[in-house]
Amino acid sequence: MNKRQFLFLRDALVYTFTSFGGPQAHVAILLRDMVEKRRYVTEDELMELSALSQVLPGPSSTQTLIGIAWKVGGLRLALLTFLIWVLPSAAIMGAAAIFYKAFEAHDQLAKVLKFVQPMAIGIVAYATYSFATKCLKTQTSMMLAVGSLIATLILQNAYAFPILIMMGGIISSAVETQPQEDELRVKLFANVNRRKVTYFIGILLLFAALGAIINRTSPFSLPIRLFENFYRNGILIFGGGQVLVPLMYTEFVEVKHYLSNSEFLTGYALQQALPGPTFSFTSFVGGLTLGNNGYGIAGQIIGSLVAVIGINLPGLILILFIVPFWEDLKKITRIKNSLSGINSVAVGFMATAFILLAKPFFFQWQSCGLMIATFLLMRFTKIKTPIIIVLGVVLGLVF
Repeated sequence: MNKRQFLFLRDALVYTFTSFGGPQAHVAILLRDMVEKRRYVTEDELMELSALSQVLPGPSSTQTLIGIAWKVGGLRLALLTFLIWVLPSAAIMGAAAIFYKAFEAHDQLAKVLKFVQPMAIGIVAYATYSFATKCLKTQTSMMLAVGSLIATLILQNAYAFPILIMMGGIISSAVETQPQEDELRVKLFANVNRRKVTYFIGILLLFAALGAIINRTSPFSLPIRLFENFYRNGILIFGGGQVLVPLMYTEFVEVKHYLSNSEFLTGYALQQALPGPTFSFTSFVGGLTLGNNGYGIAGQIIGSLVAVIGINLPGLILILFIVPFWEDLKKITRIKNSLSGINSVAVGFMATAFILLAKPFFFQWQSCGLMIATFLLMRFTKIKTPIIIVLGVVLGLVF
């Protein structure tokens, strides 16, 4: 490893502990530090990697950073950068899951959460609003969003998500793509390594099959099913963490009851106060899931690892396999058009999650006021999300 690559790892570590604000803010930091300051890649290359991460499922900020690392030092540097980026916040969230039960019964914690949880819902509301204004620009996209909202409210079934996402992509691609795109699309996919695609899909099918056939009384049953759940979500999530969190809420809280509403909101609020990837929230969910099912501290550590690996693995595989094809991929409007439909469906998921999250607080004027105030602060001011969460903690300690 040469001097430039060591310098890149150091800069990646600094980036890990200073990157607040989600994918949009992360790109701005990368532009300043990785392009203008260090010139690891050009501005055009950064923008292309950012665009590619939007086309692919998975954590967009993670994929952009891994793409830069791959260009600077190849596969080894990309994997090291991934660990530097993911591990710190994932470790904190895993520790929070382990110690959550120890502090849950304390009155002081309950006082703090009284203010933080409604504020976390306000953050979800703003994420839904901002994602909707970005994605819902056509009649087709609006119809897909409303349809997915209604379908998920009625069904509230984990299997509804992949079906609706697939339908959204197919519909928008069919409506918005011109026929002459087909020849280019066929040419691209003729060059794709089918063996790698088989490995990618095979991992999902293997763990899905294991989760289905293994005896539910086995201590391995829940960890295997949990890995499949997160790996599947890692394949299906377009739009980054702001889509992941609502999707996880519906599946893990409303459908499977792995966590309570209060536990989920507490973990989400904590994650919003940390730098790094939003996907690290899965460490808390995985750890608390096994903790709630009697696996002990060792089981919670395994749950956190299973969740972080499962949710990030698809995006990591995709960015490393598809970067070489990007020059052809970015020319295909069919892919971009399918993405618009997928994102429209995701808006419906996010709205569903907001409704379900807010339902316990609908008749509590103080909680409703905090939700609205948080939304307005994020909409009309430049106050960062971590500051809002810290403000909620302070209010809980004072009042």
